Amino acid sequence: MLLEIQNLTTRFSTPEGEVCAVNNVSLQVEAGQCLGVVGESGSGKTQVFMSMMGLLAKNGKTEGIVNFNGRQILGLEIAELNRLRGVEFSMIFQDPMTSLNPYLRISRQMTEVLVEHRGISEKEAAAKAIELLHLVGIPEAEKRFRMYPHEFSGGMRQRAMIAMALLCEPKLLIADEPTTALDVTVQAQILDLIAGLGRKLDMATVLITHDLGVIAGLSDRVAVMYGGRVVEEASVHEIFNSPQHPYTKGLLESMPRLDTSSDKALHAIPGQPPDLQALPAGCSFEPRCNYAFARCHAEIPELRTIGEGRVKACHLEQIS
Repeated sequence: MLLEIQNLTTRFSTPEGEVCAVNNVSLQVEAGQCLGVVGESGSGKTQVFMSMMGLLAKNGKTEGIVNFNGRQILGLEIAELNRLRGVEFSMIFQDPMTSLNPYLRISRQMTEVLVEHRGISEKEAAAKAIELLHLVGIPEAEKRFRMYPHEFSGGMRQRAMIAMALLCEPKLLIADEPTTALDVTVQAQILDLIAGLGRKLDMATVLITHDLGVIAGLSDRVAVMYGGRVVEEASVHEIFNSPQHPYTKGLLESMPRLDTSSDKALHAIPGQPPDLQALPAGCSFEPRCNYAFARCHAEIPELRTIGEGRVKACHLEQIS
């Protein structure tokens, strides 16, 4: 197993009280596998992997176990983590404008990664960086390689971030909404690129997104998160064809599908996501759930096995 997360909990101290952003999350990713992590904004998707990489804000605290390639990495010193980040595992951040240094040319930001971690010359590093800029679809890559981030469009900055994440050919790529700023055509190209590199390098991928269409096209397995917890995990086929958690079912019913009748009505999930400072005593989804009964209000459902390689956190035995 390349990545194994066990009982991960992340809390933030704020003037208003403690916020439990991640609550007892366990996930696994094998080499070459793509895991899709889906859920509404604030469900804890990104914080799971920011915690794993040691990138929390100062007011954050994490507990649990994170084994990467057989090594416990949670709580490592910054110097040790820096030897792994960008080399063994990389992250494509959602907002490229705040992730790129506005004072440094793209060339400096890309080549220093290879010079520092791979020990190659500046000339070799520049050639590799330009090659990757070509790969991710940046026109006139040799010219733009020497530009500053503000000279790039939003979509080009996102593509530059993807190229930077892939420079050292990591074993694990974490992509947080990697196609947010891109038009539909470029989205497809980038997703094809990530999938192709995953196969070529036997690279594992974690795809964090709210876009179920992206999940369907790229993922092998899907973990659905709500209120800081994993509420269902299964193969992509099982999730889309037989969701067994009311939240997963609600997400699927709120999006149009090409494999069903065009006159089928779309349904919005009622209500709002839970306040992470004041989570309910029972199931976090209970106030919005059409299937809820008395036990849901009083008792948090445990994540339990409901089939081979399939788990859910719901008191209901089955959803029709």
